Amino acid sequence: MRTQVAIIGSGPSGLLLGQLLSRAGIDNVILEQKSQAYVLSRIRAGVVEQGAVKLLEEAGAADRLHREGLVHDGTEIAFQGRRRRIDFKALTGHVVTVYGQTEITKDLMDARESIGATTVYEAVEVALFDLKSNRPRVSWREGAETRELECDYVAGCDGFHGVSRRSIPEAEIATYERVYPFGWLGVLVEKPPVSHELIYINHARGFALCSMRSSTRSRYYLQCRLDEHVDDWPDDKFWEELKRRLDPATAAALQTGVSIEKSIAPLRSFVAEPMRYGRLFLAGDAAHIVPPTGAKGLNLAASDVFYLSRALVDYYKNGATAGLDGYAEKALSRVWKAERFSWWMTQILHRFPESSGFDQKMQAAELEYLFASKAAQTALAENYVGLPY
Repeated sequence: MRTQVAIIGSGPSGLLLGQLLSRAGIDNVILEQKSQAYVLSRIRAGVVEQGAVKLLEEAGAADRLHREGLVHDGTEIAFQGRRRRIDFKALTGHVVTVYGQTEITKDLMDARESIGATTVYEAVEVALFDLKSNRPRVSWREGAETRELECDYVAGCDGFHGVSRRSIPEAEIATYERVYPFGWLGVLVEKPPVSHELIYINHARGFALCSMRSSTRSRYYLQCRLDEHVDDWPDDKFWEELKRRLDPATAAALQTGVSIEKSIAPLRSFVAEPMRYGRLFLAGDAAHIVPPTGAKGLNLAASDVFYLSRALVDYYKNGATAGLDGYAEKALSRVWKAERFSWWMTQILHRFPESSGFDQKMQAAELEYLFASKAAQTALAENYVGLPY
């Protein structure tokens, strides 16, 4: 087989890149080691920046998002029983849309199927070869058969644990990481959200978040220890603890129910650079991870795809390589700013086990300043709605 661009991974970044390239007339093949059903079963983020929405429109995969997505003009921060609303639209002129990543993945899969582009699911033992030549190759096993794909470029969109980043020699890549000493226990429930906007909570017992996936489906999170397990948290215990961390009015309005999904996610900040090795380009979680506090994971993947898709289209339409040569620098500039914001949000909202009394006083001062300062609120809003591409 031969194609112009081989895309490893059928998460949102791989599917979005494939759709943008296909609509520009650039042939591509997506290889995914899991089944389509498995990919669609993964529960992920749900806050989408306007830049990502525009890319989904360009990809022909935004109709359902516009029908069902919830447009949010702001968010709330709760601290010491008080809630302060950060008005995104008033402060920046921009908004975000709440729409589940699983739904985005499904919409992109449907859009890809409608144009007949090739996706190979359950492609196992994927391996990348000759990445510094002008004819890189990808091999995989499909059932009992080993297959090979020759291409011009490879896009590694296969996540933190994927083969793409691991295919770069250690001497050719640097990694930067912060692992946080806690996780997020998340519960999905078929109940209306307790608030029409997200509520981020700093509490002495730990961080909490009231979020949603739709007007009838809510997503709630609690900060928990890394040594805890889902079985340690039956539904009744979860709801009791969440109410303890909410202000009285929110706790009284909370509708509880039987969880339809429950999981614990560790938190880390991670960046690998450069995001290019020969003819391999990394995008999304293959290159960087952010803690979910700043709602940047999906949106950073989208900005990577923006830069990479533009560069590839410019190359195939005009023979220009400047975009490809500058991809890593452009992408990383935005990545590190999003890493900083996500780290900052995590720092001010969570209880760190090693925190001293001084650290807690500094955290309180930071939140008091945020509550009182329009400039501080504007800085938060600018980063939350998404820095320009």
